[in-house]
Amino acid sequence: MKKWLFALLGTVVLLSGCNRNAPIDEHSQGIWDHYFVYPMSKLLLTLGHFFGNNYGVAIIVLTLIVRFCLLPLMIKQFKTTIAMQKLRPELQKLQEKYKGTDLEAQRKLQQEMMQLYQKHGVNPASGCLPVLIQTPIFMALYYAILRTQEIKLHSFLWVQLGHRDPYFILPILASLTTFISLRLSPSMTEEQMPQMAMMSYIMPIMIFIGASSVPSALSLYWVVGGCFSIIQSLILRMQLKAVKAAENGQA
Repeated sequence: MKKWLFALLGTVVLLSGCNRNAPIDEHSQGIWDHYFVYPMSKLLLTLGHFFGNNYGVAIIVLTLIVRFCLLPLMIKQFKTTIAMQKLRPELQKLQEKYKGTDLEAQRKLQQEMMQLYQKHGVNPASGCLPVLIQTPIFMALYYAILRTQEIKLHSFLWVQLGHRDPYFILPILASLTTFISLRLSPSMTEEQMPQMAMMSYIMPIMIFIGASSVPSALSLYWVVGGCFSIIQSLILRMQLKAVKAAENGQA
């Protein structure tokens, strides 16, 4: 889960350090503005018009679209977790074989672990892809909101999308959904559980700080994404139980 923390910190730093508030349109120059921010602005405007100029609903729909597009990667990550759990006895044997702390022993350990992963078609780094993909989407969403007046000034529920939540309700909900989704996450090995327990308290705090510092539209994005993650985790946990039950039945 460290990758989530670093991604969040990096995104918040980047967003807080930038001040590009010129209106965005099809004539905006630069790769970032023309190929990321403007398409995001155009997509939000199109979705908003479809839902009666309700840009809050547009952001909810956009979040669901992003999450459903990332779902195959998340399922792949889940399958990788199951495969890693099956390889655990062999990994423990390798760790026993190379108990030394010297560089040569560690190099051989890493080399044989990679060979084991390749043999079984397992890629431990596959879990990084959803984070890497979501970061530019999140940043593009941030600038699209600030630089599109229709969205920035739009009122949804009790907030203006381009301004922070004055009552901190969305940041609290974003933090709460993050905590629940982390506690429910099935994508971990037994060795990762102590680390996950710690991160399940650190990440919600970081999410609250981040959501309290950015426009409400982004807090809304976090809340909807968190709810999606909770449902996804519950489904994956049920599948994991079914897999374990099948394996125990075969044993």
